[in-house]
Order: sequence, then C-alpha cells, then structure tokens
Amino acid sequence: MILMDRIELNPRVCNGKPVIKGTRVPVSVILEQIAEGESWDILLAGYPELKKEDIQATLLYAKAFIDHTEVIAAYV
Repeated sequence: MILMDRIELNPRVCNGKPVIKGTRVPVSVILEQIAEGESWDILLAGYPELKKEDIQATLLYAKAFIDHTEVIAAYV
C-alpha cells in the first residue's frame, strides 16, 4: 500500500494536518479512537466515507512517523 494514496497533507485542509484523502477526517482522530479501544467496525460505521484500507493506512502512517522520530529518554 502506498500511504500517500490514502493520506493527504494539504495546507488548505484541516490546517495541513494529515487526513484521509478526499475527506476531512484527521489521522489523529482515527488513532485516538483506536487507542480508546474503538473497533474498526464501529469506526467504519461512524465514518461511512472510510474504508478498511484507510484505517490500515492511518496505522502505517503513524508507524512511519515514529520510525523517523528520535526519542530521547528523560530521566528525572
């Protein structure tokens, strides 16, 4: 899957936040709902414009973002 076929970064859409292409559904909203335990079926029912591949692309986008981020441990 090519992520940019499903994820869009456009400064004129949602202030440039990544969204599902062709929608105004931010990637962050999908990730938040998954983190809260929402099932894919419920997500798809709540956002009928989404497809299963959009949720997969969201997770892969988050993984790619994390893979290219350096995490520095803070010790207190």
